[in-house]
Amino acid sequence: MPHLQSRSLRVYADSLEYLDQTRLPQAETWVCCASPEEWQVAVKSLAIRGAPLIGLSAAFVLAQYAAQHPGQESEWQLVSDRLRATRPTAVNLMYCLDAMEACFAQGPAALSERAAALFEEDRELCLQMAERGADLLAEGERVLTHCNTGALATAGVGTAIGALAVAKKRGVALHVYVNETRPLLQGGRLTAWEMADLDIPYQLIADSMAASLMAAGKVDKVMVGADRICANGDFANKVGTYMLAVVANYHKVPFYVVAPYTTVDKACATGDDIPIEQRDAAEIRGATGAFGDVVWAPENAPVWNPSFDVTPASLVTGWVLDTGVFDQAAIARGEHCR
Repeated sequence: MPHLQSRSLRVYADSLEYLDQTRLPQAETWVCCASPEEWQVAVKSLAIRGAPLIGLSAAFVLAQYAAQHPGQESEWQLVSDRLRATRPTAVNLMYCLDAMEACFAQGPAALSERAAALFEEDRELCLQMAERGADLLAEGERVLTHCNTGALATAGVGTAIGALAVAKKRGVALHVYVNETRPLLQGGRLTAWEMADLDIPYQLIADSMAASLMAAGKVDKVMVGADRICANGDFANKVGTYMLAVVANYHKVPFYVVAPYTTVDKACATGDDIPIEQRDAAEIRGATGAFGDVVWAPENAPVWNPSFDVTPASLVTGWVLDTGVFDQAAIARGEHCR
């Protein structure tokens, strides 16, 4: 039996298993991650995904590597550096690796304990921000989401979807519009699956339909997650989030970002300073999944494929963190960075 387990991660004394999120919703397949190299492949393919989960799984990979390779401090640091470079945008990865590096000198047992503490911390952070997010949701509201921000992406109930889950548990009836989230369809594949699992009524929409929904007065709130929040409140999230924020602002629909304090990067002044990962052109030219490979564009079609975009703080109604709900005035005072 695993000694730690979330919806998409199982941690054993000397091994790690992850739920392969590229196979969802058609199959729930658990895969053993036996090395840092296997972790990198899983993360780059999005078999392991979600900013908190990426950081937590990296911590366990490092702890297990130290236990299997005692006395190799220089090599361990190189492994940590390679993990750090795997997903440059999500700051939760840096937070977890910094925490592991800080206790490396104490030995493998201390590293294992630190990774477990990070896991338990994320569970608690998820619950705290989900409770705060649920406080913002009223009976009968229609909420629009983007990408996947639920238990699949964290050690706990999730971030934005966590708020929906807590509201559901409180008996608040909601209707959720799920953006499919092109090009890798995390909304269509993962969030739709989680909505069904949570028994929350939802409808799946193409990303390009969100503006029409808002124009028709069918969206009461937008709730999204984040991969990095800057000191000024700008934040990076799955590409397409910025477009939603612009449309929500135009239609005067409240727009909330839900994330733990571990996603706040106090050293990153503005969104201009966030590194944005560029991904494989094949993701735009076609699709790969449990269904196989499909190609619909010319084989050599030029592609621009940023994994994330940056939403300016001026378009955000509120930042829902485990530490509180912050409006633009509070963000300007730096209260989210304390």
